[in-house]
Amino acid sequence: MDVLILLVPVSLGLGLLGLGAFVWTLRNRQYEDPKGDAARILSGRWDDRPAPAEDRAPRKRRPDRAGPSEGERG
Repeated sequence: MDVLILLVPVSLGLGLLGLGAFVWTLRNRQYEDPKGDAARILSGRWDDRPAPAEDRAPRKRRPDRAGPSEGERG
């Protein structure tokens, strides 16, 4: 019974850690395009090498992140 004094807080801590990780994935937009991801994983279009630069989708800038714009990079 003494082991429960250790196991209960550890299990609650791990549960909160998992919940925190899930909330983090939601805030970082990890689940925005599940159908597109499912289609891309089955596509063999770029399996052997990365996509050429002209075929890559432009990176979306998030307004909440500071940093140089595309023209300011050196």
